[in-house]
Amino acid sequence: MERDRQSGASCPDRKACRLAALSSGWGVRTFAAGQPGYNPIGYHTGTVWPHDTALIVAGLKHYGFHDAANGLAGSIFEAAQHFADFRLPELFCGFDRGEVGVPVPYPVACSPQAWAAGAPLLFLRSMLGLRAMADRRELELVRPHLPTWLGKVTINRLRVGDAQVDLLFHRWRGTTSAEVLRKEGDLSVTIRM
Repeated sequence: MERDRQSGASCPDRKACRLAALSSGWGVRTFAAGQPGYNPIGYHTGTVWPHDTALIVAGLKHYGFHDAANGLAGSIFEAAQHFADFRLPELFCGFDRGEVGVPVPYPVACSPQAWAAGAPLLFLRSMLGLRAMADRRELELVRPHLPTWLGKVTINRLRVGDAQVDLLFHRWRGTTSAEVLRKEGDLSVTIRM
């Protein structure tokens, strides 16, 4: 059984233990706390990059780890509230949330920055399970799962090829439902729960 490097507590799930060590509480760090070389203000040695966290969330959702994915997405959205105009920067310092009450800006991070600006879109795509295949005129909604902090999402005029669709996602009693509100054009929409 693996042990958490920070607390020393036993960790029955090795992957969960590693993810916990990498998490700052605001997102996923590039180095785990306690790892040799870890530095919460080192550019690639302990900072939090929103786009890295978005990619990890997409992977977690793909493999069915909805709660872990939603927790990480929520932490980044909470971090965004502490930056001007809710704009996620390129990166921010990886100090532990329990020790520092707010995400600490990285002194020379770019903001706006393209891949940081795209991170919320990948979070949303992951939560909703959106898979568009415009060449086949298909849209799949694969196991949409909204986090507890997000009760409803409406998407209007989502373009898939030449078609458009309006979608509603609603969380109620721990379950997420998906509904097609409007469809315009030749498009097959499949909801896989």
